[in-house]
Amino acid sequence: MNMRRGLVGVLLAVVAACGGGDGAAGGGAGGAAGAADGGEGGLTAQQLELGVGPVTTVELGDLDATLASEGERVFALKCSACHKLNERYVGPALDHVLTRRRPEYVMNMVLNPAEMLEKHPTAKALLGQFMTPMPDQQLTEAQARAVLEYLRSAQTDTLGTGE
Repeated sequence: MNMRRGLVGVLLAVVAACGGGDGAAGGGAGGAAGAADGGEGGLTAQQLELGVGPVTTVELGDLDATLASEGERVFALKCSACHKLNERYVGPALDHVLTRRRPEYVMNMVLNPAEMLEKHPTAKALLGQFMTPMPDQQLTEAQARAVLEYLRSAQTDTLGTGE
């Protein structure tokens, strides 16, 4: 029985760690799911919207091609074993993740996957869906920001730049 409980814990941690998501369980770009009920799992409305971790504000300006290029390199080394841009793989497809998640959420998922999987309802739901927790890749905040910029550039590429 203890072995079964341990396996369930490991599975929950894996699912929660695969951040970014594909629309499961609230927390998208529009608002804080669960905030009206006093905070799901003891999280504040801000944590429900932005994730649990060190990032509370991300300033997004014009796309930084140099930063996006660095992010593409980091993504290839640290993320591509589990994530593809345009298809579900071990984890969710990430091409339109920023239409579903706030930039702060994405960075907190990358920087703090274990706590996100343990506490955040969206991360927990993703773990339940993908059954593989996102490992902590030990990225710095600067590397996570670069990956975010790469994801922004990929989103722009897939959505087009015209209005």
